Amino acid sequence: MENQNIDTSQDLAQVQLDLIKKRKSPVAFSEKEVAKDQLEQLFEAVRWAASCFNEQPWRFVVATKDQGDHYQKVLNGLNPHNQTWAQNAPVLMLTFAKKTFDKNGRPNMHSWHDLGLAMGNMSAQSTAMGLYLHQMAGIVRDNIQKDFDIPEDYEIVSGIALGYKLDIEDVPEDLKDRETKERTRKSLNEFVFNEAWGESSF
Repeated sequence: MENQNIDTSQDLAQVQLDLIKKRKSPVAFSEKEVAKDQLEQLFEAVRWAASCFNEQPWRFVVATKDQGDHYQKVLNGLNPHNQTWAQNAPVLMLTFAKKTFDKNGRPNMHSWHDLGLAMGNMSAQSTAMGLYLHQMAGIVRDNIQKDFDIPEDYEIVSGIALGYKLDIEDVPEDLKDRETKERTRKSLNEFVFNEAWGESSF
């Protein structure tokens, strides 16, 4: 029974790693709606992310395609290049990080890091649900500030498009290269070091 449990644990670990590797950032989204309970599940994954002092400094503005003007406001927060493809996603989001700690009012130098952990949870959860998200640094902060009157204690961080991937045969020609481009990653020896900087641990 003990060996069976070990095998199961190893299997689960491999499933998790395969899920992480499956994640990608599409630019061609299906019109298929993302249900409210699916969004709630994604944000439940966010809720359990680790954060410094458990401050949970992340905040999100979420808009679904059926929200009309609100969706357009969020879309207006993306730069024109990103708008061209993100406008097809059924869900758009904006992310924010609180600049200071609630517990003492001091600057929180780790809030962006913690938001990143939260997005890692959302990304993994979305992939497990058959959904995909594309995070964007290309945003227009002035538009976001104007349209949403963001409190002074929050930094505007990124935009997100979320939905189902469009079948490759339906992807417009101008997006097909980006959708089919081979995904590459640095090897472990390029970023995991041992006793000396640049000396690989692997």
